[in-house]
Amino acid sequence: MSAKDWFRSFLRGGERQPRGVLEFLRYIGPGILVTVGFIDPGNWASNIAAGSGFGYSLLWVVSLSTVMLIFLQHNAAHLGIATGLCISEAASEHLPRPLARTLQISAIGAGVATALAEVLGAAIALRMLFGLPLSVGGGVTIAFCLWALLTNSYGRLEKFIIAFVSLIGLSFLYELSLVRIDWPAALHSWVVPSFPSGSTLIVTSVLGAVVMPHNLFLHSEVIQSRQWQLQDKSLIEKQLRYEWMDTVFSMTIGWAINSAMILLAASAFFAAQVSVTELEQSESLLRPLLGQKAALVFAVALLFSGLSSSITAGMAGGSIMAGMFREPYNIGDRHSRFGVLVTFGLAYVVLLFLNDPFKGLIVSQTLLSIQLPITIVCQIMLTASKKLMGEYANSTFQNVFLGTLALIVTVLNVMLLFSF
Repeated sequence: MSAKDWFRSFLRGGERQPRGVLEFLRYIGPGILVTVGFIDPGNWASNIAAGSGFGYSLLWVVSLSTVMLIFLQHNAAHLGIATGLCISEAASEHLPRPLARTLQISAIGAGVATALAEVLGAAIALRMLFGLPLSVGGGVTIAFCLWALLTNSYGRLEKFIIAFVSLIGLSFLYELSLVRIDWPAALHSWVVPSFPSGSTLIVTSVLGAVVMPHNLFLHSEVIQSRQWQLQDKSLIEKQLRYEWMDTVFSMTIGWAINSAMILLAASAFFAAQVSVTELEQSESLLRPLLGQKAALVFAVALLFSGLSSSITAGMAGGSIMAGMFREPYNIGDRHSRFGVLVTFGLAYVVLLFLNDPFKGLIVSQTLLSIQLPITIVCQIMLTASKKLMGEYANSTFQNVFLGTLALIVTVLNVMLLFSF
């Protein structure tokens, strides 16, 4: 397949099918769930640190990360649609055992870092609302998440949580009309990379907060659970096309919300030369819209986003662990449950020893960026395999393109290493 044909295939997702809004809505979903991850505590901390510390200068990281995310999430979903396997299962069955275990163990580590950020965010919210110490708030958060996962109660809460958190994300977008933004400077920063002095840690943090390894595993898990590979070819190709549309639509919304957070932080903090050392300070971003109620609404939104993203982090840990035993995620299975418990247990232990919660949020997202090249390379190896993917295997151009993304992340990580 030529490069031109491949991009056409990406845009179509397969052969042409009758189009329509209702048809698209039948297939939309996984991308929206991933987008909710754009409004998790780790993202809030990274974006606020970027905007408050460097103004508009790091907007390009959001643009680059979102482009990377679109293609990587689509590629992960492609695996699930074509094979009925999630990344962890496919790695156990089709990669050399040492490489598969390196991928899975490091991915569980990334899942722990993710869970740490999400649980910590919810604990900070509980401190704002009820004055609970972080250790107590973290324990309450994990207890709630375990209850929701082990009793399969999350599905009943999910729509409400997603709706509320999404409303807060949209409020960030609306507030752009209420503050003064230097749009020419912002447009320049969206497309022209720059590395202000001391920004490398924040660059990798924003990258890790957007392109989260556990979301690649989770996306393939959600997709594979629908068992599209058992359907006829026309339905598989229709699913590929609408999954691509779902991903582009959802990730574009995520790009807008991430950008809005940076722009608002630049307006509220960078312009006034205010140093941000606590996530609680971010409630001032909502004051133009909500006035004195901003702190309450911010805390509730932070709590809900922390709870919802903590649950998905736990699910990802369970999925990765189950995949090590060549099983799909199933909370009734001991391997999935063990993965969930390991993810939350290790995250809580780290939380107990954190002296600087805001710095902990930033560093946790940077750790995701460090693990990311391993996931990308292994994902490419899987989706390039004709034995595994059949006619849906990557083309040479796709492999080079996706490999370039892995190289970019690796270079940024090396820059981080030499910045210390």
